[in-house]
Amino acid sequence: MSKEDIVLEVGSGSGQLTTGFAQLVNKVYALEVDSRLHQGLELKLIKYDNCQVIKSDILKFDIKEFLQENNIKQKIKVIGNIPYYISSPIIEHLITYRDNIAQAFMTVQKEFARRVVAGPGSKEYGSFSCFVQYYAQSQILFEIKNTCFRPAPKVDSCFLSLNFRNNPVVIVEDEEMLFKIIRAAFGQRRKTLRNSLSDFINPPELEEFLKSAGIDKNIRPEDLTLGQFGELLKKVKKNLDKQLNLR
Repeated sequence: MSKEDIVLEVGSGSGQLTTGFAQLVNKVYALEVDSRLHQGLELKLIKYDNCQVIKSDILKFDIKEFLQENNIKQKIKVIGNIPYYISSPIIEHLITYRDNIAQAFMTVQKEFARRVVAGPGSKEYGSFSCFVQYYAQSQILFEIKNTCFRPAPKVDSCFLSLNFRNNPVVIVEDEEMLFKIIRAAFGQRRKTLRNSLSDFINPPELEEFLKSAGIDKNIRPEDLTLGQFGELLKKVKKNLDKQLNLR
């Protein structure tokens, strides 16, 4: 972090981390949804003129609108210890505002973090891995033992970073269809790709694509890269267009 950074802290709580951020960056917006903590948080930050408490839920917070209202033109950084049970919705929400966010740093459950950063061929790799990595470079910066917290949770944690890309890792014509294909593939991950995507493309057509791409016809979805899913999308759309022209 640097003196030029503008930080949105998600779940500021009692402000223990907020005061540290305030000494390192240009501005800190302390987002806290729990009304019982607002008064104490404001009192703790009163001596920091570069801190502002925002009484809102991150999942209902319009980041783009807020930045426009406050005439903030630079991309911000998001940081926070987020509730484990809504980690996925929060990341999806941040991805919606990826044009306004440079980086996000979050403490999340270790198993969840491994899913986010997992690559092809690993058991943790899935549709959510593909979704996040399409828009961001993800990395586990370090692990945190459960004994570091009071009270100690039952699981270990990780400090996860997301660096949002200026452009997706794969350029496709139809992102919505791409993720439909990916979700369908991983929805039946025990099946081969030929069987799990039968609703999108006829098995012979898919087998032809796999052969032309030098991919084993019995490949499973967890072995396919995002780039290969992107190429598969082209084949699916070409097949759909052909069917429409025959009607």
